[in-house]
Amino acid sequence: MVQCHATIAEVTSRIKARSAETRKDYLGRMTAAKEQGRGRGSVSCGNFAHAIAAAPIADKLLLRQESAVNIGIVTAYNDMLSAHQPLGDYPQLIKTAARDVGATAQIAGGVPAMCDGVTQGQPGMELSLFSRDVIAMATTVSLSHNIFDAAICLGVCDKIVPGLMIGALSFGQLPVIFAPAGPMASGLPNQEKARVRMLFAEGKVDRHALLEAEEKSYHSAGTCTFYGTANSNQMLMEVMGLHLPGAAFINPGTELRSLITGEAGRRAAALGRSGEAPLMNVINEKAIVNGLVGLMATGGSTNHALHMVAIARAAGILINWDDFDDISKVTPLLTRIYPNGLADINVFHAAGGMAFLMRELLNAGLLQNDVVTAAGPGLTAYTHEPFINDGKLIWREGAADSLNEEVLRPADNPFDSEGGLKVLDGNLGRAVIKISAVAPDHRVVEAPAKIFHDQNDFLAAFKNNELDMDFIAVVRFQGPRANGMPELHKLSPALASLQARGRKVALVTDGRMSGASGKTPAAIHLTPEAAAGGPIARLQDGDIICLDSLTGALTVKIDAGAFAVRKAATYANTDTGLGRELFAPMRRAVGTAERGASIFWM
Repeated sequence: MVQCHATIAEVTSRIKARSAETRKDYLGRMTAAKEQGRGRGSVSCGNFAHAIAAAPIADKLLLRQESAVNIGIVTAYNDMLSAHQPLGDYPQLIKTAARDVGATAQIAGGVPAMCDGVTQGQPGMELSLFSRDVIAMATTVSLSHNIFDAAICLGVCDKIVPGLMIGALSFGQLPVIFAPAGPMASGLPNQEKARVRMLFAEGKVDRHALLEAEEKSYHSAGTCTFYGTANSNQMLMEVMGLHLPGAAFINPGTELRSLITGEAGRRAAALGRSGEAPLMNVINEKAIVNGLVGLMATGGSTNHALHMVAIARAAGILINWDDFDDISKVTPLLTRIYPNGLADINVFHAAGGMAFLMRELLNAGLLQNDVVTAAGPGLTAYTHEPFINDGKLIWREGAADSLNEEVLRPADNPFDSEGGLKVLDGNLGRAVIKISAVAPDHRVVEAPAKIFHDQNDFLAAFKNNELDMDFIAVVRFQGPRANGMPELHKLSPALASLQARGRKVALVTDGRMSGASGKTPAAIHLTPEAAAGGPIARLQDGDIICLDSLTGALTVKIDAGAFAVRKAATYANTDTGLGRELFAPMRRAVGTAERGASIFWM
């Protein structure tokens, strides 16, 4: 067995020590729930009759048997999200597969699933992050009927998978499998899409040209093919052992996708019958650290600096950004997937994909193999890939070598010796930065501040040619308490355009960037946020800011005493329209970014 890397072992150990009390409490609650026995055994005849009233007669007969397994399906299906449209067919695949092995499955409930691609730059984006916690609550409502022996969660995109995870962890006594939809086929090359976006931002092409490029990029059912939060979610579910091996990046609408989805139903039935691999055992400190290693090795989404904290906390595990930073320092960057490179997720999958990645990380001692997964003990099964043999689903050893080292590399020949995420600290607070797509000569920027309270004000200044200079854009009052912490991805084309002109530019914000954070350095999730009186609220135009991702510093160059007594700015975001008024209690209750920006844990 390969020895665990010393830093990975040390980080895991300190997380265990830090989490001793909260983890003990969580496991105590889950163990008590498990010891109560099967939920169906405790409900009354009237309760149970309601639960199966609409079930087919064959399922009713099965469910009357005490030994029968009933799987609860929690689905985020809607046909507006391209990534979630394929999920409409999955419950029937799962039900059929479950019946084949003498089990049943029911749709326990649905959860909301909004598309950040639709709401990007729009008022509705202010609901996006909070939708994660709404999804968590909807998941618990779905499973609270207490008649299930296992669960399957159907979800793909940004806040949906983390929300499903947080909710499912309240039912940690059950085995839980996640079944994704897979990415759409490759469309317009990402480099060309980015080029057209930049030209539109500069006013050099019209909206018709932009729309044509966007439609060629996002053109069919399936997950968007860039490596943003949605595909980072799928990588994480696999690394943490919640998928069947190789499930992450199989295209929808294929025979292989249908077979592996059905197999998820059969596997959930087997786990529900045996009681093996309850979620409380799958998600432990080692699994969380494995997830962070996967995030760093692939240059994954910055959104997981929030989501992984919240997911871990739902399992009684306390992690912070220092854990992210220390893991990143020893984890080599093994992938270049857009926006970190030119290729999309389909090219990564064809080059060797998750099986190759997992083997490399295991052999380097970066992934801890002594874990429980939905596929069985350890991660060895995840170094295999699914394929079809005589119409049946089987697994074979994954690719021994990368088939495209421009996209996927072995651990002894990485793109970078460190991972894709770093923590910044200084007299402006703490922030994170994704550097996997940032060229080395842009990783340190020192320039005067330009202050904005709304991304639309920045874009107006850009269109008026007021920003053709070296500067650091400070976009504040964008934190969770201020307005729900929307993504500010709409700024990316303009910042990229200025950088392409030779300007030294960067972004500092208490808001978020997209999971597709790109080549302009961006210090994001800054905490404490402006609305909580953070130092960012005292910045003024012209203040010299230094963003140094090499040393991990984020500072304003000003006398400490003078800065401390400077009056903080105030700003009132619009908080009504498109349902935003209903989320006011969440804005008041939300915790800090480093604590996961959750309403559940301050």
